[in-house]
Amino acid sequence: MVAVTPAFRIRCEDFRDGIPVRVIICCVLAIWGISVPAHSARPAEGSLSGAEGGLTAIDGLKVGHHTLTERPTGCTVVLAEAGATAAVDVRGSAPGTRETALLDPTNTVQQVHAIVLAGGSAFGLAASDGVMRYLEERGVGYETRFARVPIVPAAILYDLGVGGDAAIRPTADCGYRAARSASDGPVAEGSVGAGAGATVGKLAGPGLSMKGGIGTALVELPGGIRVAALMAVNAVGDIVDPDTGAIVAGARTADGLGFADARTILRGSGASAGRGEHTTIGVVATNAALDKAQLALLARMAHDGLARAVRPAHTPADGDAIFAVATGAAAGDASLLQLGAAAADATAAAIVRGVRAATGLPGYPSVRDLQGGVS
Repeated sequence: MVAVTPAFRIRCEDFRDGIPVRVIICCVLAIWGISVPAHSARPAEGSLSGAEGGLTAIDGLKVGHHTLTERPTGCTVVLAEAGATAAVDVRGSAPGTRETALLDPTNTVQQVHAIVLAGGSAFGLAASDGVMRYLEERGVGYETRFARVPIVPAAILYDLGVGGDAAIRPTADCGYRAARSASDGPVAEGSVGAGAGATVGKLAGPGLSMKGGIGTALVELPGGIRVAALMAVNAVGDIVDPDTGAIVAGARTADGLGFADARTILRGSGASAGRGEHTTIGVVATNAALDKAQLALLARMAHDGLARAVRPAHTPADGDAIFAVATGAAAGDASLLQLGAAAADATAAAIVRGVRAATGLPGYPSVRDLQGGVS
């Protein structure tokens, strides 16, 4: 994961009479040449972070990536081997998904054991087979009379036109390797796993788009409640920083040095978008205890964050889908309103982090490639 470390952090308890005491201490000690370490890795309540926590900050979840070497594509697996309650909200008009019907709150199965995000268009759904094999080998699954059946929903993004032979895409082996590599440590971001072949800003044509990626972010709430997001960003539209309103990555002008702005393109006659060749997919998770109906609402509210960071979102050319997962590991409690608002914030932040962490490909420059060159 790409770390973003502030010079110092300010917690609510650091304020006395409106003056941030830690700031004063840091400034005084800086004059003496003494550095002050940051606070502990646990984010402050109400804070939003990526470098110090992401989806794996939710107890009971692991994340693994596998990136193919033959072409930029791959898959990402979220493991919940002890089981986690889950739901999904699909908003895009060109989705590619697997095992989403069982996530309906009215249906029987209550928990999943993994969620897969993959490149490769619908072919990439095969990665789920490898994850199922990995879990079956470990005796993980939904108990039936004759076998334990791992429940592994999945969503895919379209990256077949990026970087080489479209016949190279995630397979069952890719899913198995991603599951085997999964850990509860820091999550790699950028051009890895499902983000390896992701691109964004395609309304001006493929030659003027940019590199997308995968990112994660965490919101800490009172009582030890956490909400996190992991998003793979392959949108047809621009990526916008909700805090500033500035375009972070997107369709470029003809000279490649500025942003054309999706709004301007769509109000003209030059918009270009392949049908169903784009999407933003991901997982939001919490350690709160929620049922499937509540998680369906959490996923719905998380899409608000997607719409803040992707412009336009939920289009006929995108397959935007967000899974919501709850482990119930926290002893604390939070309202669904709090959790949903946090899910939206984490989703937006994860999307922005994903493109900022990406590594460029020939014809698809990254944010870092163009820093200083794109207005």
